[in-house]
Amino acid sequence: MTSPVSNFSREVVLGVGGGIAAYKSCELLRRLQDHGYIVSVIPTRSSLNFVGKATWEALSGQRVQDDLWNNVHEVPQIAQAKRATAIIVAPTTADLLARIAQGRADDFLTNVIIASTAPLILVPAMHTEMWLNPATVANVKVLRSRGVHVIDPAVGHLTSGDTGAGRYPETESIISALEETLNHHADLKGKRVLVSAGGTREPIDPVRYLGNRSSGKQGIAIAINAASRGANTTLVIANSPETKIPGVTCIHVETAAQMQKALEAEFDRTDILLMSAAVADARPSTIAAEKIPTEKYSQIELLENPDIVAELSSRKMKQFIIGFAAQTESDILSRASEKIASKNLDAIYANDVSGGAIFGEDQTSGTIILRDGNTITFPLASKMTLAEKLLDIAIDKLG
Repeated sequence: MTSPVSNFSREVVLGVGGGIAAYKSCELLRRLQDHGYIVSVIPTRSSLNFVGKATWEALSGQRVQDDLWNNVHEVPQIAQAKRATAIIVAPTTADLLARIAQGRADDFLTNVIIASTAPLILVPAMHTEMWLNPATVANVKVLRSRGVHVIDPAVGHLTSGDTGAGRYPETESIISALEETLNHHADLKGKRVLVSAGGTREPIDPVRYLGNRSSGKQGIAIAINAASRGANTTLVIANSPETKIPGVTCIHVETAAQMQKALEAEFDRTDILLMSAAVADARPSTIAAEKIPTEKYSQIELLENPDIVAELSSRKMKQFIIGFAAQTESDILSRASEKIASKNLDAIYANDVSGGAIFGEDQTSGTIILRDGNTITFPLASKMTLAEKLLDIAIDKLG
C-alpha cells in the first residue's frame, strides 16, 4: 500500500552521471536527507562503474531503477517525473550535458528529465578542456536559456593531476542552489505551524471504537508544504503510527482527548494552526475493560467531545487559525460560514464528503471561505495544491 507521505513528499531525484566524481554524490545524498528531502537516485549505466546500485539503495533507502526497460507496464519514468520536487544531476558529464541540451531521452534518467516540469539543477564535473570546449560552452548556454540551473564547477586539482575549472562543487553550494531554485521554501521561516490530521477513535471496548474515514492525507500535505517553506512544523496526527516526515515533528495520538492535550501544549507558541483532523464528536461514557459480547452489544451511551478548535481559538492571541468543515448537507457554505463566527476562525475549508468522497483520496474539491466573506473555490485539485494555497493565505494575512 502506498504511504500517504509518499504521495506528497519533498522528493528530489538525484541523477548520477558516469564520472569519477560520482562518489562525491554519496555525501550530497546524505546532506539532502539532513535537509528533509527524500532522495531517489537514478544512476546512468556508465556511472555504475564508479558507484554500484547497492550503494545507492543502501544510502537512499529507496529502490534504484537504472534501466528504462524494467517494469515498463508501470511507466516508471512518468511516475518519477511527476513526484519530483526537483532534479539534481551530479556529476553531470560533458556527454550528459550534450544529451540533455539536445532533448534526448535514451535512458531512464533523461526520460525522467524530459518528462518532468520540476526545476532542473546540473552539476558539471569534468576536465578543464572538456568544460571549456566550445560544444560544452554552447550546450550550457542553451540550457541556461531554458531556465536550467547549471552550477559552474569549482576550480582546483583534477583527477588527471592538472589544476583548473572542472571540480565537483562543495556539497553545501549545491544544496544552496537547490533551495534558491525552489525559492518559495523560506517564506515561512521563523514561523511555527501546527497541523492536526487524521481521524480520532473513541474506544468502546478493547476491540471496538467510534471513528471516521479520515486518512490524514490533507494534514500530511500541509505539514510537508509548511516544512518545505522553512516553518518549524508540528503535526498532531491520529491513528497513523507509521507516519514519519523528515523535518516535521510528528505527535501520534488516538482519541480526541489526546489530540486536544497535544494541541494545547503547542498552541501558545504557534503562529498558524490548521485543524484538518476529523475529530469524533462524541465518545462512549464508559469503556468496557473486556470485549462486549454480541448479545449485550445493544446500545452505547455517548458524551459530547470538546470542540477543540473552538477552545483553542478562545485563547487566540496572534495565531491565524484555519478550520475544516466536512459536510454532507445542501447548505455547505452557509454552515461553514457560521462556523467561522462561532469558532472564531480566520478561514475555513468546506467540502462535500457525501458518499465518503474526498476521504483517503489524493485529490480534493471544496471552497475556502475567509473571515471577510471572500471565497476561493477548488473544483478539483491535489491536496498539496490546497495545502500550498492555505499557507499562502495565512502568511499573507500574518505579513
